[in-house]
Amino acid sequence: MSTALLEPFAIAFGVVFAAEFGDKTQLMVLTLAARLRALPVLVGVAVAAAAVSGVSVALGAGLGAVIPTTLVTALAGLVFLLFAVWTARGEDDEDDEAAEATLGGGGVARSALGVAVAFFLAELGDKTMLATVALAARAEPLATWAGAALALVAVNAIAIAVGRQLGTRLPKTLVRRLAAAAFAVFGVLLLVEAARTAALV
Repeated sequence: MSTALLEPFAIAFGVVFAAEFGDKTQLMVLTLAARLRALPVLVGVAVAAAAVSGVSVALGAGLGAVIPTTLVTALAGLVFLLFAVWTARGEDDEDDEAAEATLGGGGVARSALGVAVAFFLAELGDKTMLATVALAARAEPLATWAGAALALVAVNAIAIAVGRQLGTRLPKTLVRRLAAAAFAVFGVLLLVEAARTAALV
């Protein structure tokens, strides 16, 4: 990779990694990893990271604000509240397949899709997306996209590892209740954020 590409790649990776660490999306991934197998969570995160970084770069490169951020944030909040209800109503899971039912069930592919949708919605309008938009507005788009997407995957891989450890050490009933509470909190916070943004427009 040439210096002209390496510099924007490295800057995007560093900025997004720092912005995502400890963010609500990383906490959501940790929660999902405590309930689901690592592979579908990682695949879902990777797909969503590539997609949301692509959207961010496209916006930053000059396509304009084609996504109404307030509406997307509100939709994300509703999705998280729905996940909270599904998770809270779940039975005491006997295996990973039963746990996957909270995100659509049906194996790795459908679980990964559920994770990807949740992650994508959570990231839209988030500070990591805004940082990527700003970087792409003044740097090489492809390198910025690669750096941002890889940073999202890397920082959330840490969350997956931690979440899997918690999932194997805590009672499944407790994990389910904590997951439901976390989804509900994320949903309420996103709806509050959407309402606040709409009030400022």
